[in-house]
Amino acid sequence: MDVSFTSAVVILLLVMDPVGNIPLFVSVLRRVEPEQRARVILRECAIAFAVLIVFVLFGVSILGVFGISDPSLTIAGGVILFLIALRMIFRTPEGIFGDPLEGEPFIVPLATPAIAGPAAMATVVLLVSRNPQRIVEWIAVVTVAMLVTVIVLVSAERIARLAGQRGLLAFERLMGLILTAIAVEMLLRGIETFVHQI
Repeated sequence: MDVSFTSAVVILLLVMDPVGNIPLFVSVLRRVEPEQRARVILRECAIAFAVLIVFVLFGVSILGVFGISDPSLTIAGGVILFLIALRMIFRTPEGIFGDPLEGEPFIVPLATPAIAGPAAMATVVLLVSRNPQRIVEWIAVVTVAMLVTVIVLVSAERIARLAGQRGLLAFERLMGLILTAIAVEMLLRGIETFVHQI
C-alpha cells in the first residue's frame, strides 16, 4: 500500500469521517453549554490525535509482539474499513455508537471511537508498517487530517443547519462508497501478498 501524502490524508479523513460524525457531535454536545462546546471538541480531538500518534510510533512494535504479518494487517485493515464503509452507507437512526451518554463527554464516544476508532488506528499502523522510513510524513498526515477534522467539527452546528439531515446523509453515503473501493483494494493487495509468500 504505497500511497502519496495527499492520498494518505484523504484515506485517513474518510476513515475518521468528520462529516459523518457531525450528527453525533451535535447530539452529544446538545447537553453541553454553548460556550463550552468548542473547548470540548478541541479537547476530544487532542485526545484522538494523541491516540493516533501513539499508534504511528508504537503500533508496528505492538503488532510485532503479537507476530502479526503485513498481509494479515492489510487484510484486517481492509475488513475494518469495509465494515465502517457499510455503516456509513447504511447508517441506522441511532447512529454507529447508539444513544449518547449523559453529561459532558470525555474520551468516549467522541475522541474514540468516533474520531480515533479501530479503522483509523489500523490505517495509521498499516501506513507505517509498509513504509516505516516515512514515519515523519505519516505524523504529518495525522496532523493535517486532524486539523481538517477540528475545523469541520467546530463548525458542526453551522454545517448541520446549512446542509440539512438529507444533505449530510447523502455526502456520508458518497464517502462510504469511496471507502468501500479503498477497502476492497486493501483486501486484494493483502491476499495477493499472502499468495506470493506461500
